Amino acid sequence: MTNLNIERLRSETPGCQNVLHFNNAGAGLMPEPVLNSITNHLRLEAQIGGYEAHHAADLAYRDTYSALEELLGAKPGEIALAENATRAWDQVFYGMKFSAGDEVITAQASYASNYIAMLQRAKNSGVVIRVAPSDAAGQVDVEELSRLISSKTKLICLTHVPTNGGLVNPAAEVGTIAKNHGIPFLLDACQSVGQVPVHVDEIGCDFLSGTGRKYLRGPRGTGFLYVRASSIDLIEPPFLDLHAAVWTKMNEYEMRPDSSRFENWEGYVAGKIGLGTAVRYLLDLGPAATFERIGALAATLRQELSSLPGISVHDIGEVKGGIVTFSHASIEASQIKSHLDAHKVNTNLAHPEWARLDAERRSLPTMIRASVHYYNTDEEILKFCNFVRQAVQG
Repeated sequence: MTNLNIERLRSETPGCQNVLHFNNAGAGLMPEPVLNSITNHLRLEAQIGGYEAHHAADLAYRDTYSALEELLGAKPGEIALAENATRAWDQVFYGMKFSAGDEVITAQASYASNYIAMLQRAKNSGVVIRVAPSDAAGQVDVEELSRLISSKTKLICLTHVPTNGGLVNPAAEVGTIAKNHGIPFLLDACQSVGQVPVHVDEIGCDFLSGTGRKYLRGPRGTGFLYVRASSIDLIEPPFLDLHAAVWTKMNEYEMRPDSSRFENWEGYVAGKIGLGTAVRYLLDLGPAATFERIGALAATLRQELSSLPGISVHDIGEVKGGIVTFSHASIEASQIKSHLDAHKVNTNLAHPEWARLDAERRSLPTMIRASVHYYNTDEEILKFCNFVRQAVQG
């Protein structure tokens, strides 16, 4: 176990005093420094005006880009800020220049929003979706993925940490395959950035989307997009405004030369500043140290849940993260969740339609998704499992 000062971290997290929070894959509890940076800026907006507050806080606002660059190993100009991870992902996917018959390769554990977008482009543009199977451990089979690549392959899309199942996909191995074949690689890192150490050069992705609200412990309504500078011209933003482009002549415009072309003018300034504070908070702790603790806590939770009569844990993968999914043989997940809610225990339901390819392959029911963070404790895990035991025993 790492040497993180858990007592201090919990004291800086007001929510720890109010709830047992096992819904970090939904939204992590914000620490006080993040909360303060948001509320201080909102107060400044109320005092002097929104535009004026933005100007006054420009250094803090710009530091969000610098913090994300440091966290991800990106270069200046390769980060765009967005309202959420899905819109960041959409900027790339809907900005790709596809023709009828072009192929997109994805994996079994694709997230619903991403796969729905693929289905839409298949319907409207003739894109062909190829799904790489999972290997015996449940992660994407990189050898089979490589065999799917053809002259028609235009993009590889991978969900790094799926919404359910504990899995951490081998993104770097997929990145190596993509690079060897010269295929652009789009990584959905919505659940991984803040949980798993993520470095864009080590992974080899051309594009990466992420969110602030989950394992980064930032505010809702914030996301980000990484676009490798050498890959920026592979995509054209699906929409432009006066921030993303300059109106140069009556009938001409020029897009911004860097990733700011994927942004829009109006946004949640206080939230973006809070996002930067959240990233700095993680950098101070160390992503490797926090992931070690998250993994250890999740392993303990899986072990304790597996000992309960009638409970099945459905997690897969050679490497597992902090998302733990389970169900009971005869009691609906919604009933268990209602019992947990009544005792101020936060979880979420993992519905099959969130990751239908994987769910149907494994015949998964609606499950309880319990996702831990580094500020959770072994004592909380025991309390959690006791509440689950009460729920299933009646």
